[in-house]
Amino acid sequence: MDRNLALEFVRVTEAAAISAAKYMGRGDEKAADNAAVDLMRKSFNGLDIDGTIVIGEGERDEAPMLYIGEKVGKGNGMKIDIAVDPLEGTTITAKGGSNAISVLAAAPKGNMLHAPDTYMDKIAVGPKAKGSIDLDATPEENINAVAQKLGKDPSEITVIILERDRHKKLIEDVRKAGARIRLIGDGDISGALSPAFEESGIDILMGIGAAPEGVIAAAALKTLGGEIQGRLKFRNDDERKRAKEMGFLKDIDMKLKMNDMIKGDQAMFAATGVTNGEILKGVRFTSKGAVTNSLVMRSWSGTVRFIEAHHDFTRKSAYGDW
Repeated sequence: MDRNLALEFVRVTEAAAISAAKYMGRGDEKAADNAAVDLMRKSFNGLDIDGTIVIGEGERDEAPMLYIGEKVGKGNGMKIDIAVDPLEGTTITAKGGSNAISVLAAAPKGNMLHAPDTYMDKIAVGPKAKGSIDLDATPEENINAVAQKLGKDPSEITVIILERDRHKKLIEDVRKAGARIRLIGDGDISGALSPAFEESGIDILMGIGAAPEGVIAAAALKTLGGEIQGRLKFRNDDERKRAKEMGFLKDIDMKLKMNDMIKGDQAMFAATGVTNGEILKGVRFTSKGAVTNSLVMRSWSGTVRFIEAHHDFTRKSAYGDW
């Protein structure tokens, strides 16, 4: 894919992040999410792509925009599959917490798994621990393998886990293995990326989160040289039936690796911080506008860019009237 698209995509996440950030700490999850969705959708209008949302806000009858199957862009560029999460961390934003981001991933048409709206059991590590994990191994086995690969003692390994009732046994097993734990309320895309950045202090992501977010994380980790494995976890028979009908997996219970989620080497990923986090700073408003911090990357080149942008709201904006 054209490398110039990477910078176009980051403008999309910047717009959504700035719009959502105005609702930080105001206790209104719906308003924050709606603001991000609206500005992200409008920002796609100016892109020279023939884009299709394959992971988005839900089915057409569930979401007014950025729904699965919606066409975005001017329709005159290359055909691209796009996965979006305009605001990962609606609760985080509403409460003024850490690690809320606006994020999207893209790949040439047919190269991205159309993940059903269900759960996924995941394990992810950064580049230095790549090749040491196995979703079918026990937490202790994975912790010991990662520790050996990183040259650490298991007691020095930090595992990031969503704080959910379903993870009670996982948390117990990790503690028995002697590892440290960082519990998060939301944001398992950020959680999956954290092991790829040593400064985050995170070594492994474990646990069950949303399947679409697993695919988005795979697009980033492919560029970063990390690794993610996953397996769909269905909440009911209807979800299992829908996954079969989608027909993107021959075996809906298979262990998914990165190439199953993102084929080839043409994926792109962009994310902008909404609230402060380990990887990205959140939006800071100034007297004239705002400052954003974003991450953008391409798997083909392996280039990872951190972009600090200063937005002047007194001038004409490409995103609308903030």
